[in-house]
Amino acid sequence: ANRTLIYRKLKSLEDHITVSVVHPDMLTGGWHFDESYEGATKDHLFGYSHLRDVYLKADPTITTSVTVPILWDKKTNTIVNNESSEIIRMFNSSFNELTGNREDYYPSDKREEIDTLNEKIYHSINNGVYKSGFAKTQEAYDNAVLSLFASLDEIELRLEKSHFLTGDTITEADLRLIPTLLRFDIVYVTHFKCNIKRIKDYKNLSRY
Repeated sequence: ANRTLIYRKLKSLEDHITVSVVHPDMLTGGWHFDESYEGATKDHLFGYSHLRDVYLKADPTITTSVTVPILWDKKTNTIVNNESSEIIRMFNSSFNELTGNREDYYPSDKREEIDTLNEKIYHSINNGVYKSGFAKTQEAYDNAVLSLFASLDEIELRLEKSHFLTGDTITEADLRLIPTLLRFDIVYVTHFKCNIKRIKDYKNLSRY
């Protein structure tokens, strides 16, 4: 959900898209709302106690996993999308006429490069930390953590030549990578055993 919140801010959508935040602990009932926890809120749409009820409101026969984020349409009263990579694409351009904000983080001349970076970063870094942390065997852990740090090493070298991943301006590729890097030393190094190096040990990634 972090990516969508970043885009909501960068694309000036705060006055148009409201946000309800679940409690960070996912218990037996799944994601739930509890505004007594700092940073969490109530369900501003319907006052439900659990996010699953919002999914069921959209489709009483739904069988999908209950995940965050979801983008809800208040006019049609249903879920538009629940995949952050697709929601940020919508935020990037779909509301430009409404906000007047035409900042483009997926420019046409860089889309092929961005898509290639996204694919690599998602599998080896964004998801790589989870593959490492939740590995069931030593072999699975070794494969995941070595791939993770090989990709971090590649990006370190890439950032030797440019300020951001595709040059001197921020693109979608940067905004998909940065949440993982921000959490890395605090969470993933110890909790997920991604401890070959820390981000602070990389000159360029630290600057980035």
